Amino acid sequence: MNPTILLADADPLATAFNIKELFSSTLNPLQVILTLLIALVIGGFLYFIYKKTFAGVVYSRSFNLSLILLTMVSALVIMLISSNLTLSLGMVGALSIVRFRTAIKDPIDTVYMFWAVGEGLALGAGFVDVGLIGALVIGVVMVIITSAKGSGTMPYLLILHFDERASQQIKGLIRQLPKAHIKSKTVQRDGIELTIELRIRESDADFVDKFLRVPGVFDATLVAHQGDLLS
Repeated sequence: MNPTILLADADPLATAFNIKELFSSTLNPLQVILTLLIALVIGGFLYFIYKKTFAGVVYSRSFNLSLILLTMVSALVIMLISSNLTLSLGMVGALSIVRFRTAIKDPIDTVYMFWAVGEGLALGAGFVDVGLIGALVIGVVMVIITSAKGSGTMPYLLILHFDERASQQIKGLIRQLPKAHIKSKTVQRDGIELTIELRIRESDADFVDKFLRVPGVFDATLVAHQGDLLS
């Protein structure tokens, strides 16, 4: 049999494409799986800390879940970049065209995003001990700061509509409220609108009924407020 004929009869796809090249990565599959599992655990820890320390008005579960995925994806990207210099250059070019247009409502959410990315970078680079220690230390700091800041209270806005005859009693009730500040006052022909900024516990919201019992008060509205009160 002529070897020249065998070469000519060979499948060009088989010679041009070798399926083994798909699995030519220098990364150990077991190491990749283990790193992603650790990233999942640390991302779950971030999920718990964010939910525990959340002090805004509307809690976003989807954003909190994205912290878990962001930690895992960051670890995967760093593992790919560290295994191949050429791939790292291509990855930088590919990621440079990505634009994030989601508005961040609270600056603390940006901190959590950087925290998740930082954990992914540490795990993907092989610094598992740094990632674990960093997660524990930052988590404890976040819990301490949040607990010391509010002591279980939430900021609210109290909006009152009343006429002039109820002004003195309203002022007396405002003095009894802890950390209450008059934010705005609007005087109209049919009455007065007063907006008060205060911080109370959720279980203490029944005090609004005291304002409604005052003669001359038309209505009283208590609204959760996303922000910090002036000391």
